[in-house]
Amino acid sequence: MDLFSAGMDLVSIPIEDGELSMLTQLPMPIGNAEILARLIDETPWRADTVVVYGKRYLQPRLTAWYGEASYTYSGLTLQALPLSPLLEQLRTAVEQATGRRYNSVLLNYYRDGADSMGMHSDDEPELGPQPVIASLSFGATRTFVLRHKRSKHTVKLDLTDGSLLLMAGTLQAHWLHGINKTAKLVGPRINLTFRFVN
Repeated sequence: MDLFSAGMDLVSIPIEDGELSMLTQLPMPIGNAEILARLIDETPWRADTVVVYGKRYLQPRLTAWYGEASYTYSGLTLQALPLSPLLEQLRTAVEQATGRRYNSVLLNYYRDGADSMGMHSDDEPELGPQPVIASLSFGATRTFVLRHKRSKHTVKLDLTDGSLLLMAGTLQAHWLHGINKTAKLVGPRINLTFRFVN
């Protein structure tokens, strides 16, 4: 039987001004723990600085960019590395689960609870007017926060080991999202955000 014919479908999450859906476990031929360990070990992680409101800050996490095109955000331009066999395998699984095509992926490595992601939108011009972002998580559970730009309405989702979150439609135009620091003792987490760069 095909690995992806088990009937696991993305579940829609009701949200205004955008499309949001989630799969609690992306079907994969290898286990989550092995994927996490390999990603930590095989990735050439970078500690980069970004420009936020005119000031330079060291990102509170490590990153890596793979795919077919360079990518610029917050004054930082990332040159793409070629996808590894593992990342190709993950991309194929994400494309089959979402029915969308992706040519690039940003990896974020949260080493512990002190690592975070500031509130932002993935709305760079090269992502198009309605970006589709598929967010795949491995490792420790972290809380994903979405905040509406106008109403300030907040949605919180726990991104668990092996989960896949799909953001689409006008979500990036109307919402900010991020991962807060936490004082809880949490282990490492890697998040892969697949996207299509024009």
